[in-house]
Amino acid sequence: MRYPAWKYLLIIVVLVISTLYALPSLYPDEPAVQISGAKAGTSIDQSVLQKAEQILKSQNIQSHDNSFTNNAALLRVTNTSIQLQAQEALRRGLGDNYVVALNLAPTTPTWLQKIGAKPMKLGLDLRGGVHFLLEVDMDKAIAQRMDTSTTDIRRQFRDNNIKFNSLTLNNNAITIAFADNAERENAMSFLRRNGNEYSQQALATDTGPILRLAYTDARRQEIQSYAVNQNLTTLRNRINELGVAEAVVQTEGSNRIVVELPGVQDTAEAKRVLGRTANLEFRLVANQNDQFISPYTGKYNDQPLPAGTEVFAYQSLDSGRQLLLQRNRILTGERVQNASSGLSQDSGGAEVNITLDSAGGKLMSDATRSAVGKRMAVLFIENKQKISYVTDPATGAQIETRTPYTESVVINAATIQQTLGSQFRITGLSSPQEAAELSLMLRSGALAAPMYFVEERVVGPSLGQENIDKGILSTQVGFILVAIWMVVFFRIFGLIANFALVFNLAMILTVMSWLGASLTLPGIAGIVITIGMAVDANVLICERIREEMQWGASPKQAIVAGYDRAYNTIFDSNLTTFIVAFILFAIGSGPIKGFAVTLMIGIICSMFTAITVTRAIVQLIYGKRRNLQKLSI
Repeated sequence: MRYPAWKYLLIIVVLVISTLYALPSLYPDEPAVQISGAKAGTSIDQSVLQKAEQILKSQNIQSHDNSFTNNAALLRVTNTSIQLQAQEALRRGLGDNYVVALNLAPTTPTWLQKIGAKPMKLGLDLRGGVHFLLEVDMDKAIAQRMDTSTTDIRRQFRDNNIKFNSLTLNNNAITIAFADNAERENAMSFLRRNGNEYSQQALATDTGPILRLAYTDARRQEIQSYAVNQNLTTLRNRINELGVAEAVVQTEGSNRIVVELPGVQDTAEAKRVLGRTANLEFRLVANQNDQFISPYTGKYNDQPLPAGTEVFAYQSLDSGRQLLLQRNRILTGERVQNASSGLSQDSGGAEVNITLDSAGGKLMSDATRSAVGKRMAVLFIENKQKISYVTDPATGAQIETRTPYTESVVINAATIQQTLGSQFRITGLSSPQEAAELSLMLRSGALAAPMYFVEERVVGPSLGQENIDKGILSTQVGFILVAIWMVVFFRIFGLIANFALVFNLAMILTVMSWLGASLTLPGIAGIVITIGMAVDANVLICERIREEMQWGASPKQAIVAGYDRAYNTIFDSNLTTFIVAFILFAIGSGPIKGFAVTLMIGIICSMFTAITVTRAIVQLIYGKRRNLQKLSI
């Protein structure tokens, strides 16, 4: 019965690490209210925190251990009912400049946080929150892009002297009529030379030859993929305004997006944020800007505005600065295909690289050809709602009212250095953070295609706690019953198996925390099944040892043979279960994935604890004994 020293060392290292990194899960998060700015650039300082504390104190709401985290104030409370009261009081007291959201604050000791130990994430069904399933209208995405292509083809034909009688769009197909076959062949050759995104169908009609164009399958898939990815980016940007940590926004299938907002119980508020409409416009700064905007204060001097101009806030509504813009738009944000931030190779300053579609490139080129040296502004237009509270004269209750309004802010204005096309740079930005924010706005100013809510669920924090309590209770009951059964039937070997079960649970918690996997109610079911499978491996080993002793083997020979001969059976059964769990993870969604993740992690951990760990303990107990005649099994 020899056992290598390196395996003992491995077990000790894994045991220590698993214990340390499983400990944070014993410190559950506590309810908190998070205050963040309504805009990404709004900073939260001590004065905001003090004002929030005064508001809560005036409402007899107690908070403790208040702090700042990632430019947001976090006020901890004792339970979820007080959390909801605190959110309502702060929303009324702080106004529209701040977003007040429900959140959970960690209670992990500082010494564990310093080594990177953090509690396992809880899924939506345990933590509470809002679940949305949105479907992207792919037909509309194709139709919108086809409408743009129709305009592009008409312009390209005219610019290249390609004659045609008419060009119409119907049912996502472009029909072009020609006077004769030669003109049609000329058009077909031109389209093939300038991209192969259309399938061409030449037809003959009573009125003459026509050409019918439709997107190829590859082009359609490209457009659909872009629409989903663009909407995904837009949703993530909008969810940031809710101030919710650990929000989940991910694709499901080819045309659906799942949004899970832990800690948010106001479905209407979440839907308003997700469905918010916003857009961008590129306009030239009016030539009379310096005459009507004070160079000292940056404000409009109240003179009658010149015809065809408008005044807008510059950089932010609170800055007090303004700009005079031409009323005519060069183009809107719908023409922006991509935007990325970076650093200029020339000056080293922050910049944003813009890519427009072909029609947008043409419009930009035409507008800037005669505007070199002038300033071009990026105007961000957002439709919002103002929340106010009115007292009902009949009941005296406070009624929440929402008034829609439009907010327009010039987020950037830079000098045009040369004629711009479909690709150009916006420079003159104050910081890389501003460039990153601007590029995000340009990408996420509007949805690439309409989306519809096909499913929504609300999980309250009380139900989440009930789920946690039931899950923990089921795990405890299962563990205790299995532990008693193992001790009764296998005595000392049963105690060894029970220790391995505790070790197994610690490993599962540690691995899930490292991977950032969320524990869900189906995940708890996976842990319970893992307990049963881990014990099953030890049952096979113990029964095999008994059989070896019945066949006349000595106790030590029986131990060695029992572990060696049971290994193949244990490995095969765990492997087949792991394959099934992997398939569930690959093709499943939501709860099924949560179950599959914990099951796969549990199988890997149980293989280590049920074989390696128990074998080492058995070696310590029986390995050094001489004249061993009997096993407590």
